[in-house]
Amino acid sequence: MQVVGLTTPQEVYVASKDRKFRINELLVLEDLYQGNLIGEVVESNSYNRFIPLSIGSSIHDADVLESLKHLGYSISEDEINIAKVKLITEASFPVVTGSSVRLPAFDEVRGHLLKGVREDGLLLGEIKNTEETAATMEDDLKGLCEMFSGGKLYKTKNVPFFLDLRSFQQYPHIGVFGGSGSGKSFGLRVIMEEIMKHGFPALMLDPHYEMEFSESQESSEEKRDFKDNFRKFQIGEHIGVEFLNLSRGDLLALLSAVSPLTEAMSSAIESLHLRGDTYLSFSNRLELLSEALEMGRLRIEQALKQDMEPMEREKHVKMRQLLEEYQNIPLPSVQGIAWRLRRLHNSGLFSHDIKPVKEAMMQGKLAVIQGPIWLLQVFSTYLLSNIYRKRRDYKDGELKGEASGDYFPPFIIATDEAHNFAPKGRDAATKGIITEIAQEGRKYGVFLILATQRPTLLDETVTAQLNTKIIFRTVRASDIGTISEETDIKAEEARRLPYLPSGDAFVSSPLFGRTVAIRVRFPHTRSPHTQNPLDEIQLHRENSEDKLLEAIKPHLPIYAASFARAVEEINRQAGANYEVRTLKAALDTLVENGKLTRKASPLGDIYQMADIY
Repeated sequence: MQVVGLTTPQEVYVASKDRKFRINELLVLEDLYQGNLIGEVVESNSYNRFIPLSIGSSIHDADVLESLKHLGYSISEDEINIAKVKLITEASFPVVTGSSVRLPAFDEVRGHLLKGVREDGLLLGEIKNTEETAATMEDDLKGLCEMFSGGKLYKTKNVPFFLDLRSFQQYPHIGVFGGSGSGKSFGLRVIMEEIMKHGFPALMLDPHYEMEFSESQESSEEKRDFKDNFRKFQIGEHIGVEFLNLSRGDLLALLSAVSPLTEAMSSAIESLHLRGDTYLSFSNRLELLSEALEMGRLRIEQALKQDMEPMEREKHVKMRQLLEEYQNIPLPSVQGIAWRLRRLHNSGLFSHDIKPVKEAMMQGKLAVIQGPIWLLQVFSTYLLSNIYRKRRDYKDGELKGEASGDYFPPFIIATDEAHNFAPKGRDAATKGIITEIAQEGRKYGVFLILATQRPTLLDETVTAQLNTKIIFRTVRASDIGTISEETDIKAEEARRLPYLPSGDAFVSSPLFGRTVAIRVRFPHTRSPHTQNPLDEIQLHRENSEDKLLEAIKPHLPIYAASFARAVEEINRQAGANYEVRTLKAALDTLVENGKLTRKASPLGDIYQMADIY
């Protein structure tokens, strides 16, 4: 392999008769005057006499062609493989044409492929097209993970790709971008598995109910049990918000997350919410005030002059007091606040607290928070503010040398559908706290991992703070444009984004100083939603047929004339709800599938068990 054609300090062309070049592989250029230079293949072409030579501009074509002839290549006979190579570090002056090129040994490019030490790294997968270099690695770096490609599971033969956990202090936040079916969710799962391996406290917002880590991959040889490394919570069932501990600011944030508040509503909450309020006391105050505003002072006074039960009189007295105290609050504002409050209460939000989440994180576990997207937005506004404030107060007190209260550890916040939590161009309840963490979380040891299919819809301030970006297949031109603007991804790689295989990704990180092409490893655990819908339908049908067959066995043979009695007995014994029409259709299906036989008789069809049973 040799350097050919016109060269620059940034890029060269390399030619070979015997070896085809692969995108993203590293090469060593042995320059006579500058020593060994490391370059990366960004384009690869093969030329023979049947295909016109066309590389870049015409001047490069002429230079490359002339250079090939001088170096002994037969343009009319040889197949010529040509690669465009970009130097990882800019040379002092153009590389000498004719310089020898070879594949590197691992030690020559270790610093470009591995960052930090293995023990502190998140093993995300392999660096693509590094097999030859990987052959010269130490044995303890070989075959560290399983890969899945072409329907086969195998041990990696490439250089492993680690994301240094210690580097989070310098480059704290990660963005995971990719369209549907690109492997983004599997990539996020692998990242969370690696975080659990290190026992780093983490919080995962899971709107799709798929971040379940208790089921291992059956086909994998690397069995890892994460059951003790994470805890799963559903909002309203396991966790919630203790109303008694809510400040007015917290309550405003929660209610505005349900639906935006008007200025009049915000002012009303400031007046109506009192220290020590429970849900019951606050909601009762709203209801009584709403009823008082509807009745008016005159009707309340008239009602009090009449005979009524003591409890009813006490209610009207309380209404009169509330009306005197809050007479300037508009009725629609009170009704709007009450509606938002009832919706939160009906979701179960006020039935629990966040203590189990804090306990899990204190134990170094991953806390997975599940719920519908609107409820996640509401709840996470309170949760993130609470735990971030707890961590910030501890660190600020520590730095000031003051008594800093209870310890709370550094932690990671991860979420899918991140554009719903920090959207561009519009407000969202969680946007404020996520933006604050993106800008200031590093100094407190609080880090973000934000995954989304639509990076264009993610708030620009947040996107700019995502130091490391893992980019899977992306099709939309607007998203590719955003990615190109926010990363050091090259034009050649941007053109490849719509065609990346599922599981392949580009990693853009200042830690590496370049874009690294990787393939994400096979996860240790599997999502509960991996069953194919066709398989699900088929399995349900088979189970339903088997269940029906067991229920009707004691009643066989079944005569068409006695269908009504058979339906009644089957429903009573099997707890089913068949009608004559639906039972006959089900029996006919069993006949078609060979489980029953149907014979004609003078009194109608007779259904019997098939001989195979």
